[in-house]
Amino acid sequence: MAGKVYHEAFDDGPGGWCGFASNALGPRSLDVRDGCAISRSPWWIDYNHAPPGAGYLHLLFISNTRGVYGEHQREVAGRCRFADGKFPTNFTNASVTIRARGELETRGAQMVLLFQATFEGICSGWMLTGRPFKIAKEWTEQTVTLDPDPKLWTCLDSRHDRTDSYGRHELGRVLADVNLNMMFILFPLTIAPMGDIGGDPHRLRPERDYPIWRSRLPEGYVMLDDLKIEWPG
Repeated sequence: MAGKVYHEAFDDGPGGWCGFASNALGPRSLDVRDGCAISRSPWWIDYNHAPPGAGYLHLLFISNTRGVYGEHQREVAGRCRFADGKFPTNFTNASVTIRARGELETRGAQMVLLFQATFEGICSGWMLTGRPFKIAKEWTEQTVTLDPDPKLWTCLDSRHDRTDSYGRHELGRVLADVNLNMMFILFPLTIAPMGDIGGDPHRLRPERDYPIWRSRLPEGYVMLDDLKIEWPG
């Protein structure tokens, strides 16, 4: 499998890529038109990794790497061309190239890659925070290499009440077998409660247990025209 190339141009639908509505609703459709996958705000706040985890994030583009999509996910994302093609799940030192544009009020967040794998029943996610993508109004092509240097990465870990599902596995182990999914996300997010919420905001869930100031969160859209993953070989 060394040297194999995954290429998604979105010319024939989403190719298995989708967004995410919420824990309750699950995946949501991306707007795919003219060979572009488009993700627009407002985005759900993923609170599964609230402190003492890494924090909150927006999920813009998601694809499974292995496994069979459920009926709802197939409806919104189509056939998963990555999983169907049995592309390698060892992402160590692979390169990811995107052609993208958009307009973002980032408000301190950056668009980064996230890879997740599950071992012994615990999902571990790592974000490539040391190599973010820049989104501009004009089309740009950008490439990042998935160097396994821990200094470039941030582990998601888990909020206080999700440790039965999320946790920490070593970065090297996760990159060597990304057996769950890959994502483009916005991180970090500023969660500002609207008024007195009567408790620790990190033990509660924003927009589910208390209102927040949406004006502190990223707004805009990202258009993903082309995506290529190349494995060393």
